[in-house]
Amino acid sequence: MSRFKRPVSVLVVLHTADLQVLLLERAKHPGYWQSVTGSQEAGEELLATAVREVNEETGIDAVAAELCDWQLSNRYEIFAEWRYRYAPGVRYNTEHVYSLQRVATDAVRLAAGEHRAYCWLPWREAAERCFSWSNREAILMLPERLAGQKK
Repeated sequence: MSRFKRPVSVLVVLHTADLQVLLLERAKHPGYWQSVTGSQEAGEELLATAVREVNEETGIDAVAAELCDWQLSNRYEIFAEWRYRYAPGVRYNTEHVYSLQRVATDAVRLAAGEHRAYCWLPWREAAERCFSWSNREAILMLPERLAGQKK
């Protein structure tokens, strides 16, 4: 197993039918709010990465059949302060977007050391709070995505 993270990750937007969105605050970066994110491990399918990250970061027992693969990926430059986690010379990450609808605003069990707080917010407010442009855009696309699923 490599000591470096793979530059392939998932973004999972957890939400309710009435568009309450779960955000997590990073432990080492107070004020940095985001949806569930995480890097793919070697040999792991992206859907399995999404399930694992939801379970690890929130304690919510997600199963693959519940996740919606948006068939959307974003490529972005990795923040300089986090590049040490990747192999030398790696500057870009490819993020794959998923969503997971919950019946209610579940209680969350945060991953120790990774996140310090969580909140469920209306989608527009959640988008405004995200530090990541790709996370913000995914949340803003949520109403359209849900409408498309109902057709």
